[in-house]
Amino acid sequence: MSKFKIKTDDEILSNAQSGDNAQMDIAIKKYRQFVELIALKYSDSPLEYEDIIQEGMIGLLAAIKSYDSSKGAAFTTYAKICIENSIQTALRKFTRQKDIPLQNVIEYLEEEIPAQNGSDSAEDIVIAQESVSLLTKVLRENLSEFENEVLRLHIIGCSYNEIAKRLCKTPKAIDNALQRVRKKLIGISL
Repeated sequence: MSKFKIKTDDEILSNAQSGDNAQMDIAIKKYRQFVELIALKYSDSPLEYEDIIQEGMIGLLAAIKSYDSSKGAAFTTYAKICIENSIQTALRKFTRQKDIPLQNVIEYLEEEIPAQNGSDSAEDIVIAQESVSLLTKVLRENLSEFENEVLRLHIIGCSYNEIAKRLCKTPKAIDNALQRVRKKLIGISL
């Protein structure tokens, strides 16, 4: 006969909620496949499958920490709701329109590029206009409205302090935005 008593789900969850890391690990391992099964429903989403699982695991952790068996619901029912909510929240954040810059914000770039002294051929002008249009499109698709505005002001020669003052931000926020812009643009090929 074994010295160890097999714990029920309620005991494991209760111990995990009380800070028993070993029981938390057991609960996570036990329900990981449950998370993966739920994540399969979202396999056609714009998020990578592994990212969906990660979000589901965040929902599982929330469920483990907040589950109350006295409310009458089975843990799996409660966990399913928490996992799906976590995944759906991540999908909403990923697809939200807030971070897509407005078209007129980036079009200032075209207006503020200094005109040449007339020595360019018509072909050079068309190629330059196409390049600016392509760059405008890439910036619109990859940068937030704030990042576009910071970049625009930086391109026309404003200092970090001037940009910060115009946008009511700190110079550090401006520096952070420009660092993000650089990172985003490094991987983009025109």
